[in-house]
Amino acid sequence: MKQHTPEVAELLILVAKKYAKNLKTTTDFEEFSLELIRHNISLSTATIKRLWGYVNDKHNPRTDTLDALSQYLGFPLFSAFCNHLKTGTNYNSSFFSTEKILIEDLQPKEKVEIGWSPNRRLLLVYEGEHLFTALEAENSKIQVGDKFETVSFMKGQPLYLPYVLRNGEKLPAFIAGRTSGLTVINKITDAKQ
Repeated sequence: MKQHTPEVAELLILVAKKYAKNLKTTTDFEEFSLELIRHNISLSTATIKRLWGYVNDKHNPRTDTLDALSQYLGFPLFSAFCNHLKTGTNYNSSFFSTEKILIEDLQPKEKVEIGWSPNRRLLLVYEGEHLFTALEAENSKIQVGDKFETVSFMKGQPLYLPYVLRNGEKLPAFIAGRTSGLTVINKITDAKQ
């Protein structure tokens, strides 16, 4: 399947999100083509299938096709959609300041508490080499004894973990605080350490 440019990929994501129905079968693509006609946009089912990778195609999408999908999103042309991506605050990279705990500032056996909505909490011990073990877990899918690697905890940002290690088995990627990010990050000072 052909890889799309980031702009085309984002266009397809937003179109699918607006349509809010599956685009996986021939019937799905035919129904979407009818949806476009209701918006005075004409794209063939074959073109739509190629764009979504249902049919292999090595050609770049035509500008007319990208313009039509941009119109479905309310933009007059694909170039206007691309300009929106360049100037919109949701799409720009930026530096930001937040409360954080960096792993480089921790010593093995130090503890960190993290929490996120709704009412999720973990007490972790740093094992060294970016590895943490859950000592306590409240209302989380991460359980006591689970291990994971990370390089930082940032307040207000989700915690993305490439995997969770449970009883020697690697579980899939995990995200904590998907909507509001981490709401609690504390380095625990323990007199017994």
